[in-house]
Amino acid sequence: MSVFLHGLSTALPPHCLTQDEVRERAAIIFGEKYPQFDRLSKSFATAGIDKRYSVVPIDWFSDQHGWVDRNVAFIDGAKAMFLDAARAALLDAGWSSQDVDCVVTVSSTGIATPTLEAQVFSDMGFRDDIMRVPLFGLGCAGGVTGLSVAQSLAKAKSGAKVLLVVIETCSLSFRADRLQKADIIATALFGDGSAAACLSSVQPASKARIELEQGYQKMWPNTLSIMGWDVDEAGFGVVFDRSIPSFVTAEFAEATQSALESAKLTHEKIDRYVCHPGGAKVVEAIEGALHLPQGSLDAERQTLREAGNMSAPTVLFVMKTVLEAGHTGQMMACALGPGFTASYLPFHVTAEAA
Repeated sequence: MSVFLHGLSTALPPHCLTQDEVRERAAIIFGEKYPQFDRLSKSFATAGIDKRYSVVPIDWFSDQHGWVDRNVAFIDGAKAMFLDAARAALLDAGWSSQDVDCVVTVSSTGIATPTLEAQVFSDMGFRDDIMRVPLFGLGCAGGVTGLSVAQSLAKAKSGAKVLLVVIETCSLSFRADRLQKADIIATALFGDGSAAACLSSVQPASKARIELEQGYQKMWPNTLSIMGWDVDEAGFGVVFDRSIPSFVTAEFAEATQSALESAKLTHEKIDRYVCHPGGAKVVEAIEGALHLPQGSLDAERQTLREAGNMSAPTVLFVMKTVLEAGHTGQMMACALGPGFTASYLPFHVTAEAA
């Protein structure tokens, strides 16, 4: 049974932070108490980011925050982005909220119990028999893995309408108390954002045919320390190892080959890789590992430049840009995340008939 993409949307929170603003504020917060800040602040210039978006204004970051107010900001901001992204995806698909049989919610940057799709249940107007599938802890791989899970659920039941919503509020994990290099790099890279997608085994009418195929994951043993969260009394603290670009260079090609073989594809049959842009160096490493022409991942760089690394939803921003540019053919979505994990989803795009 085939599964098709009926709608795709992205949404950003209200506060736009330019990279210069973030660097200047970080210099005020870190400058006097972290001697290495001046050296590490070069990361703001080399990150390939012009601006990012946040669920809280920039002044919020000058105050100290613990678990409670960080998580309150997460729930408030994530609920708003859920509504914006989900409603836009449903509109794009021509669905109503009452049509949705299953909602898959992906987020790793805050905790909500009941989970986010329950928090917005009344505002969205979902049916009371909707299936809820929340996914936590996938980090940057969450967008591709979420699509894979949604694809499997849509394939399992003919005609079922599945809504995927991916939300991250990375900015709320800003930490000025730990004085670790990873916190400076995270401050230079991460922003907030959300995306949503509508999937069904029924082919949409009057649209390009976007067929989503079965996903694939690769996990490497003994790599838990590469990416993730440390958790303490103040909240989440980013784990973001400097080895990520070199790890991509060493390991990504072989993992991608396994994903291609699983899908009965070859590298030569891929018209476009759609990648999570973890950072400028990671994008370069992916191009090198896959022997792509330098600069070919232009949509990835554009997304990074315009919104930063939003973790899980970022790859769906890239996917939307690629589709809106009119690219067709065989594609492969891919992302790396904590575990350490590579997640893949092949999909094929056929242009709308004239």
